[in-house]
Amino acid sequence: MMPADRLTTLEIRAAEQEKTIEELSGQIAEQWKVIERMQRKLDALTDRFLALEEQSAPDVPVTKPPHW
Repeated sequence: MMPADRLTTLEIRAAEQEKTIEELSGQIAEQWKVIERMQRKLDALTDRFLALEEQSAPDVPVTKPPHW
């Protein structure tokens, strides 16, 4: 293979890899958006669950134990 052919091959590979890296970077950015949305939903559901749990918890009367 001639040196010029090797250089062209390397340039083509570099361009293909650059395109792949850009595509992967875009996919990661999209996945982070999804993760952030899911985290917000999870936080909201956690808050709602804790609020409902507090509402449904029976009030424990403050009494002395029988042995007092």
